[in-house]
Amino acid sequence: MASCYRFPDEIILAPVLQSFPGREHQIRALATLFHPDAARCRSLVVYGTEATGKSAVTEKLLVRLARPMGGQDAHVETLRFAIINSTQCITARHLFETIVRAVSNGLGHHDKNGRARRPPHRRFVLVLDAIDRQRDAPPTLLPALARLSEMIPCLTCVFIITCPPAGVLRAQTSAHLHFPPYTKPEFVRIQSLTPPDPIPGTTQQETAEVWTRFCASVHDALVRSATRTLSSFQCSCRTLWPQFTAPVTAGTHAVREFSKLLVAARVHFQDESLPNPSIVSSHPDSGSKPKTTPMVSGLTKLAQPATNAGAAELTGLLPIDARLLLLSAYLASHNATRNDRTLFSTYHHGRRRRRGGGFVTAVGVYRRTARKHRKIARKLLGAHAFVLERMLAIFEAVRGEWAPEDNIGVAGLDGDVGMAIATLASLRLLVRVGSGDVTDRAGKWRINASWEAVRSIGRSMGVEVEDWLIE
Repeated sequence: MASCYRFPDEIILAPVLQSFPGREHQIRALATLFHPDAARCRSLVVYGTEATGKSAVTEKLLVRLARPMGGQDAHVETLRFAIINSTQCITARHLFETIVRAVSNGLGHHDKNGRARRPPHRRFVLVLDAIDRQRDAPPTLLPALARLSEMIPCLTCVFIITCPPAGVLRAQTSAHLHFPPYTKPEFVRIQSLTPPDPIPGTTQQETAEVWTRFCASVHDALVRSATRTLSSFQCSCRTLWPQFTAPVTAGTHAVREFSKLLVAARVHFQDESLPNPSIVSSHPDSGSKPKTTPMVSGLTKLAQPATNAGAAELTGLLPIDARLLLLSAYLASHNATRNDRTLFSTYHHGRRRRRGGGFVTAVGVYRRTARKHRKIARKLLGAHAFVLERMLAIFEAVRGEWAPEDNIGVAGLDGDVGMAIATLASLRLLVRVGSGDVTDRAGKWRINASWEAVRSIGRSMGVEVEDWLIE
């Protein structure tokens, strides 16, 4: 006896699987639930964060499944569908009229009075895209739409939602399908499908290889902090690609010298105005004129700014308490714990603490602690994790000297200090290491600011941060 269950043909699913890498599981699950001869369902909730391919995968798969099958019934269409964009409907009545019109057009059969007749199709799929963003939607809208499939046997209702609450349809028979965010291999795989034009002087294969490695570097630099969606990641790659390949076009580097190209374009990977110019606003000073310096040939050239533009912008935006905490975090990340007593403690009898880790004795003789010889400066090494309690202790030790006129942190970890820590964490200047409560003093953190930015912030307060670092 032949089984009545039949999975969709791989020939139908192959174009969809090729167009959407990383969505094989979701495509096969949707095909099983949509196909008339497979495991049909009445209500389906497709959910996931933005830009994960929910709407695109559903639409393209339905287009493929709705095509007539081969064989004896080549002229018979066994599946029809209608897709409704709920964000374009102003009211619930507008949504109802749009559904009626889309279903009528999807069926395509009318009698002489203009009413839709039920064709010999075996399945109809109604897709409600972004139904959770419907304007003026009553709380009973989704449960009422889910009841349509109970009254119409051949109907399947699909609800595409970003984050469905518990019991969204108030029915136990509804299926749920999750579209998770893309991972790094999936991001790179999707981008490798559409490589850019060949770089002048190189082949298409060499450009494709560099493009794949470049996309992986962009993911490591920007995805976790700024470009978390696929669309923003694609925009960032297309924006940074000309800056990255500029040395190859100029002839200063070869296309195979990826490490040198990455070092040359490091400043562009740290510039947030390139991927998204709208988040960084520049305020040029119309009254100031650029300074000029004489050259040997008698001509003049514009003098380069002493500080980075991003660091200067950061200095103007952060309040005094956030800047003090950021400097304290930098000292906690780049100084060893054993040197904290030498730098910040005043317990020695008859001596007072002096900037840079030394002390002034009663006779005025300055003694600096012995420094170990290092081949690489500590400020050029990666930032180490530190305990929040240690950063607050450093903040308590230096706030009276760096900002004596402000009463910041007098009451300990008060609302101002907590708000400053939350601000730095939201800007990802301070990154939490591990899991746990953010306010836990034993939790570990790591600074995410460059040396140029920290030095600029310190000089804005009259502090030379380099004097407080022990090699």
